[in-house]
Amino acid sequence: MKSPSYQQPIEIHINPKAILLPAGIAILVFVVIILGSTGTYIVQPGFRGVEVTLGKVTPKFKSEGFGFKQPFITHIQPVSIRQQTRLMPAECYSSDLQQVKMEVNVLYRIPELSVVRIFQEYAGDPFDSLIAPRVQEALKEVAAAQSAEMIVKKREEVKIKALELARNKVGTNFLEIVDVVLYNINLTSELEHAIELKMVQEQEAEKAKFTQTKSQIEADTAIIRARGEADAIEVRGQALRASPDFIRLQIVQNWNGKSPLVVGADSGANLLMSVDQLIRHATPSTNRPTGTTPLPRSR
Repeated sequence: MKSPSYQQPIEIHINPKAILLPAGIAILVFVVIILGSTGTYIVQPGFRGVEVTLGKVTPKFKSEGFGFKQPFITHIQPVSIRQQTRLMPAECYSSDLQQVKMEVNVLYRIPELSVVRIFQEYAGDPFDSLIAPRVQEALKEVAAAQSAEMIVKKREEVKIKALELARNKVGTNFLEIVDVVLYNINLTSELEHAIELKMVQEQEAEKAKFTQTKSQIEADTAIIRARGEADAIEVRGQALRASPDFIRLQIVQNWNGKSPLVVGADSGANLLMSVDQLIRHATPSTNRPTGTTPLPRSR
């Protein structure tokens, strides 16, 4: 019987350098990536960067683009300098103590020179804590000087005054309020009905005034026309009295070249009148000589 055979164990030799070298390279790459991500920054277009190092803000802002910063301890906070639009409700009282509610769109922009200060004082967004209260205050002051009806009718005027007042309150060098837009102005139902009724009455009054003016113009025109006709008749009468030959001229000018006029008499006979007879017949009785006999009838 054969005794069992034993195999000699295989010895594996590991080179430490072969393991440490790739690990070192991997660690170095990782460190480079970490340093690159924490030691650089990019400010996007339309923004400015505020540099904060261990809680301390650098007075100068960072322009848009790529840059380097201290890794781990420095943070670049972007602040938008683009025009922004925010919606806010507003409530005020008019000079006649009527409640007016409206919605306001505020267009504003942060100047780049104010980026650092606005970040320090308002965390980069000054609307809720600075712009909205100032616009609301400006609207209340303007509305208090106008009746509710005028606020509705002169919305553009109210907007211009409120915009100018809000800019003065905020400060034009610190923050730029581009515009405010007022819409959805709501009054109480009773006041809206009263304003509507008043506007209807004003329109009816304007219509009646226009009708009255038109009638007066037509009457004046008729009077002028009548006076002109009366003056013309008077001038013609004076011309006939001064010169009986005037009617002869009128007949000749208006003669159409046809045969003399034949006038029918009462007895059925015809009367042929000459121009001279027509003139004498048409001449006023005051100018007719005494004893003039009527024209003979033709047999």
